[in-house]
Amino acid sequence: MGGLAALARADGHEVTGSDENVYPPMSTQLESLGITLHEGYDPEALDPAPDLVLIGNALSRGNPAIEYVLNEHIPFSSGPRWLGEHYLHQRRVLAVTGTHGKTTTSSMLAWILEHAGLSPGFLIGGIPNNFGISARSGSDWFVVEADEYDTAFFDKRAKFVHYRPTIAILNNLEFDHADIYPDLAAIQTQFHHLLRTIPGNGSVIVNEHDLALKEVLAQGCWSQVRNFGLADESLDLNWSVELTEASGATLVIKHDNQSHELSWSMLGQHNALNAVAAIAAAAEAGVEMSVAIEALKSFTGVKRRLECIGEINGMKVYDDFAHHPTAIRLTLEGLRRSIGGARLLVALEPASNTMRGTHHVKSLGPALSAADHVFLKTSEGMDWNPAEILEAAGGEGCARAQVSNLLKDMRDVAKPGDHVVFMSNRGFDDAPHRFVNGED
Repeated sequence: MGGLAALARADGHEVTGSDENVYPPMSTQLESLGITLHEGYDPEALDPAPDLVLIGNALSRGNPAIEYVLNEHIPFSSGPRWLGEHYLHQRRVLAVTGTHGKTTTSSMLAWILEHAGLSPGFLIGGIPNNFGISARSGSDWFVVEADEYDTAFFDKRAKFVHYRPTIAILNNLEFDHADIYPDLAAIQTQFHHLLRTIPGNGSVIVNEHDLALKEVLAQGCWSQVRNFGLADESLDLNWSVELTEASGATLVIKHDNQSHELSWSMLGQHNALNAVAAIAAAAEAGVEMSVAIEALKSFTGVKRRLECIGEINGMKVYDDFAHHPTAIRLTLEGLRRSIGGARLLVALEPASNTMRGTHHVKSLGPALSAADHVFLKTSEGMDWNPAEILEAAGGEGCARAQVSNLLKDMRDVAKPGDHVVFMSNRGFDDAPHRFVNGED
């Protein structure tokens, strides 16, 4: 929604917005654009009545602002519908989908197109460091992070059905969003609906290792399919990637008879797959593989994606956006391969509805097993016992309801040479920066 606000502001509209919790980096980006933010949902923010209200999918009936919009007959729409109708219908859209890696892969793809001189527009659910903004209008090429979450309280279709891409990356698919979908098959149906919108002369870039995506393709695909994956002689891959270092800091990308080495700042097998997917999608847009490789050599990641935010007393501190056990596991495994035997301390705030429920209980503990110490931020509404998660993680750990107490416990354990990772898909009460700054 913040990115949509930025696009509308660039198009000359006067834009204001309301949210329950406003925190960086998006809040600072919007303020720099001259967009007024209202904390909470007081209907007074809608007086005088705007020409149009875009309603995010986090809001439901009963919200005072929503009830005011409906009672006063103020025109309203969803963000995805507005984007599709007002921005994307005249552009060549590259959509990046998947349970994990959408933000990073979208950022890689936009940076490749930028390096190739195509000046793409983009809308990304984070802030790529190479651009410093999450959205811009750009040229007729447009990269969009395409989410499978529902559109709005009045439109229960996945957001991405509004985007009508010409090129789509299907990066991976696991069960998520338990508050919306009853099972994996329901999410697969939404992905099938997306495939129905891609033209026959368009392209689908799909992860060959993902069985759930293969099942989606089996339901019907009318576009050109290009597959990618980890190098394996037993697989017939259009695009492959090989990690020549365990950390993933050096890769070899292969396509047809071409082979290029990539040395870059990113880590992990998951980012290797993100990279080859972005390169393959850019190739469908006409970007030479060598140009894409050169672009990724200068790719500097995304804010809050294992972002090193500072050092204190000889410890490196990272801020990471975490919403699913698989993403947590892959991130921590990649960092572990990079730091070797150094100690790894992880603080996790399970903030999403799915993470707070029982759906990931069996996988969350093992996902944290790369850590030496785990600190869990508990909250009301959790449907599982933190002690069981800590035991399954296999290391030392504790659970605390207050961030101040959690930070105290961390400081008691931490020592020079440690790597400290804060993981949350919300604000975590600014815990990462409080730790770096020595604040309670």
